[in-house]
Amino acid sequence: MTTPSESTSTFICGKYQLKLNRPHVMGIVNVTPDSFSDGGKYTSTQAAVCHALTLIAEGADILDIGGESTRPGAAPVSLDEEISRVIPVIEALNGVSTVPISIDTYKPEVMRQAIAAGADMVNDVRALQEPGALDVLAKSHVGICLMHMQGNPMTMQMSPHYEDVVIEVGQFLADRLQVCLNHGIAKNRIVLDPGFGFGKTREHNISLIQQLEKLHRIGLPLLVGLSRKSVLGAIAGGDQNQRLYASIAASVISAMKGAKIVRVHDVKATVDALKVVAAIL
Repeated sequence: MTTPSESTSTFICGKYQLKLNRPHVMGIVNVTPDSFSDGGKYTSTQAAVCHALTLIAEGADILDIGGESTRPGAAPVSLDEEISRVIPVIEALNGVSTVPISIDTYKPEVMRQAIAAGADMVNDVRALQEPGALDVLAKSHVGICLMHMQGNPMTMQMSPHYEDVVIEVGQFLADRLQVCLNHGIAKNRIVLDPGFGFGKTREHNISLIQQLEKLHRIGLPLLVGLSRKSVLGAIAGGDQNQRLYASIAASVISAMKGAKIVRVHDVKATVDALKVVAAIL
């Protein structure tokens, strides 16, 4: 396994500057009733904030707040509903969080209100393709994660097809990066996510992780989200709540292959595992 040879990069994430000289952990805070793993656990603002603070105590480097499930088959929620779920959580965390707050959304108005409420980063499964999204980011100083997805959550797992998944995902991410640069979004504000599980079969996901180093050629840090996903269940067995060990293995392999951020549910276990990776690297 190899890691990128480029020098340590700095990710500008709102008011934070993250030195990506080690693998960083993004802790998931789903303020949703239907997320595939922890839906319904943190639907109240108080429960979500308490969970977020617990993740910080466990070592999370970034918090990712989401108000709309993007699991396979998930139906979209209204703009007003998503705003009512996430904005109070971000407002409550702003000023008490000691790490960057990310908003997991593709809706430009949610992005705008989240940034105004204190979000330091936008994590967009549609890579700023929604009308107006680029303008919101161009007018801000927050970080952005551009993710690849084939199709949409309702249909993406019905019949994913690629001629070469690594080449096609890489080309999409490179193209979206160039669009961002053309809109004045600085390169050091951007990280890239191959989108594991988003319109990809088991074989596609495995090919991406096997050849993750090829995506480093784009020249930006990679964020990997494999935590508790079905591809791990297909390999190791067990439902989404029985994939801790498989998720840790996926995070360790991702980090050894150069991923700079891993997005996970189980923060403490992942932090401990990645401390070993960092020491070895």
